[in-house]
Amino acid sequence: MSVGGYKIRDQQATHFLTLTVVGWVDIFTRACYAEIITDSLNYCVENRGLKIYSWCLMSNHLHIICRSENEDLSAIVRDFKKSTSRQILYEIKSNVQESRKDWMLSVFGKAGVDNPKNVKYQFWINGNHPIEIVSNRFIDQKTNYIHQNPVKAGLVQQPEYYRYSSAIDFTEEEGLVKLEPM
Repeated sequence: MSVGGYKIRDQQATHFLTLTVVGWVDIFTRACYAEIITDSLNYCVENRGLKIYSWCLMSNHLHIICRSENEDLSAIVRDFKKSTSRQILYEIKSNVQESRKDWMLSVFGKAGVDNPKNVKYQFWINGNHPIEIVSNRFIDQKTNYIHQNPVKAGLVQQPEYYRYSSAIDFTEEEGLVKLEPM
């Protein structure tokens, strides 16, 4: 059972979120951009009270099951998206070896112009498709869904082999982002 919608209603509840890149641009195929996400998630855990239960970064979106301990989850997600957008756009612009630079900046620039909330570029689509987790069964279903994403996409044969996911944490190894035990 879940409570879904466009906004996070209970700011302290555990939620399944999906953050999607504008135009479904496959940006996280490059490690330099993916590491901005993992570093930023760890920052939110260490400094903002974000509790992450599972996550998976695919080529153009992030799935995460999390809750906030100290402040509104919406504020953390808003700041995460703003910060990662800024960092990734800077990295795109300064990376002389980025063969898709002009195309990506064009996609993000068009989205930025089309959205009056932005000055120049938009990296993440608005919203995060929050679904409140209301049972252990549901969190297990969503965690399995998250971890199976790279398998279904044909990237790996086993979920724990995918670098940008918490699946490894469910074995005896430790992943890239600090998790909260379930």
